[in-house]
Amino acid sequence: MFYDWLGIYQDFDKPIPVIGDRAMIVVDTDTGEHLTMTQPAHKFEGSYSTSIRIMISDNRITMKGNPSRINRLDNLFGFTTIENCVAVYNQILLSLGLPPFTKCTHVFHRQNKENEKVSTFSDGATITELHITSNKAAGQGNTNDYIKGLSTLRYRHMIPRLHTNGNTCDFLNPQGKASTLIYPSIYNKAQEIKLHTLDKIKRLHGDYSQEVKYINDLINYCEKNGVTRFEQKLKSAFLRKHNFRFYGLFDEKLLIPIHEEFLNIDDKLQVTAMTLENISERLLRLKICDTTRAANTTSMYAIQWMHGMKFNLDKTQVKLHRSRLRKIGIDIADTCDMSRHSPVFVRKAKEVKISNLVIPSWYKHPQVNHLQIVA
Repeated sequence: MFYDWLGIYQDFDKPIPVIGDRAMIVVDTDTGEHLTMTQPAHKFEGSYSTSIRIMISDNRITMKGNPSRINRLDNLFGFTTIENCVAVYNQILLSLGLPPFTKCTHVFHRQNKENEKVSTFSDGATITELHITSNKAAGQGNTNDYIKGLSTLRYRHMIPRLHTNGNTCDFLNPQGKASTLIYPSIYNKAQEIKLHTLDKIKRLHGDYSQEVKYINDLINYCEKNGVTRFEQKLKSAFLRKHNFRFYGLFDEKLLIPIHEEFLNIDDKLQVTAMTLENISERLLRLKICDTTRAANTTSMYAIQWMHGMKFNLDKTQVKLHRSRLRKIGIDIADTCDMSRHSPVFVRKAKEVKISNLVIPSWYKHPQVNHLQIVA
């Protein structure tokens, strides 16, 4: 697991230097007192058109971006600790004459207005968004079939959505919107590099440059291994709910089971053919059902669902059979889409074997001490 994005801010007890040629000051027209000063957003640009966004308002500095991507051609693998991500941000801040982010040591409670919840703040940096990411190897030619199979499964009560190009599956709330807590997605990494990196590097360095050769090698590596990217965008509300906001005051290892739950979503891709016998056999083998009769009854719900039947999800019996079937990756609350099920386990056209991705020896890893300012 590594980090693909970090949003963070800190309030300092001294004025922040102006780093541009403009600033906006809000003045009390009655007293002439300067109330606030906001600086235009500053974009720190590294090499290969990589950038980090810096916002300054009064004594607060906010930074957003992918620290693993700064001055690198790619971000297939990134920093595995938040400390390294913050270290990159701090190098940028120091290079601009700004104070660096610090770890929190205490949490304080702020007295709010009547009928408002008591809010908390700290003496260090506060994390507002964090993306945790891993890669899986589905094998050459299997990536899109694997993603299509995963698009039949729910995650944390969120409904899967397979994008029309077949290269991405994300998970949305029942209203069809991204959750305010966590936004998970799974995508074809080779295709993502082709779309968002290759042409840009060609424009910067030329079609026959070493940089383009490296990116093509990376694309070939991703295609050969069937690299499938699992990414979870942890929003501010999620970080606040689970006490992951204050930098230095939580154990990063607590993020691992959250990410592993997402990575293990493919455990439910267990039925190799949508038949009564195969579903019943799986229900019995996993001890989801105790008897053949119970397994066959539950299997019939799946067969009826496959043929377009709609169920009353409020009925106790329907709830029972739905619960059993969800444990093997079938959710009768969703509309059956055979175009998504078929490549993986209806026709048994392809068996997808997932393995850990081995990092190649020639891969250029992210480094903390490698920053340079591009004019």
